[in-house]
Amino acid sequence: MRRKALYCLAATMGMVAATARAEVAGVRIGVLNDQSGIYADMGGKGSIEAARLAVEDFTAANSGANTGITIEIISADHQNKADIGSAIAREWYDQKGVDLIVDIPNSSVALAVQAVARDKGKLAIFSGASSSDLTNAKCSPNSFAWTYDTYGLAKGTAGALTRGAEDSWFFVTADYAFGHALERDAAAVVTAGGGKVTGSVRAPLDTHDYSSFLLKAQGSGAKYIGLANAGGDTITSIKQAGEFGLIDGQQTLAGLVVYLTDVHSLGLNTARGLLLTASFYWDLNDGTRAWSKRFFERHNRMPTMVQAGVYSAVMHYLKAVSAAGTTDAMTVAERMRKIPVKDMMTDNAVLREDGKLARDMYLFQVKSPAESKAPWDYYKLVRRIPASEVVRPLSESQCPLIRK
Repeated sequence: MRRKALYCLAATMGMVAATARAEVAGVRIGVLNDQSGIYADMGGKGSIEAARLAVEDFTAANSGANTGITIEIISADHQNKADIGSAIAREWYDQKGVDLIVDIPNSSVALAVQAVARDKGKLAIFSGASSSDLTNAKCSPNSFAWTYDTYGLAKGTAGALTRGAEDSWFFVTADYAFGHALERDAAAVVTAGGGKVTGSVRAPLDTHDYSSFLLKAQGSGAKYIGLANAGGDTITSIKQAGEFGLIDGQQTLAGLVVYLTDVHSLGLNTARGLLLTASFYWDLNDGTRAWSKRFFERHNRMPTMVQAGVYSAVMHYLKAVSAAGTTDAMTVAERMRKIPVKDMMTDNAVLREDGKLARDMYLFQVKSPAESKAPWDYYKLVRRIPASEVVRPLSESQCPLIRK
């Protein structure tokens, strides 16, 4: 392991030997994410470990065809700043020989990296970023939305709660690309379900005092207060909502993006009863439990859906590289679309031409302390939601890559 300065960042570099087809000289993958800020828990160093697990598993699966090829994982912290993220991506693609960048939480950073990947003829796979614009109006043939998006999260949670005109919503929204997209997509779901949106307020990223925003939400009288934020912002807003008595009052908090690590930080006393939509939970089945146990042994935490998504994305990319016999971005992207995505979190999902991985999602409810039987036993499954309900229909897409 070694560290080098990279635009005032610490970039961690680790090399792992792996095998692929003899035609491929080598593969380099960059994990670009938040390693020190509000999204560090749901991705961060855990996403790096997930990428390494994928390389190791790919190596083991191809051990009989050992050609001495190396797969290298490098990483850096984008600090939730689009200019830093795009600068790292540009240097990685131009000077570091990076073939693929993964994770990339923070949709503003993701949109910037997406543009760089397209300009440089390289690939990016988003596990942490969730703006549906990445595969809608701003779609690119060089990038894929792997784990979830704001459209699916809104359809899952807001769709489950909205049942008619008596269901009113007020949104507390993170004031950047992700929050705007989530509020927009959730509001559309509420309206389609016969509910109404009474208003919204926008809070800066990494806000430490939500009092003024929560007071406006409380004053709206809306039945549901939709939290269109994520990570540390979700944790802070839920904790402070409890202090204002919102959790035990006449209004209900709806976390539109909630990660397992958020619930862990909040505790079941605070988070109990919360409905959420996710693409992965460690205790879903034997496959998720076995993989999550391995992850826990390395990271001392159960994986989030973002971290599981990084593993899944890296594994699928490496399978496509091996099958194609090249790291050429467009050749590999075409092969990625042809191979069904099947792994411990994904059951034969299809990678669409707009870059969206059409996967099933799950509606969960957070357990009460009495219902939880072991550490990290936080969710109970409400229903599995088929991809057809939580993926934007191609007929409604604004992606210029869609042939209509």
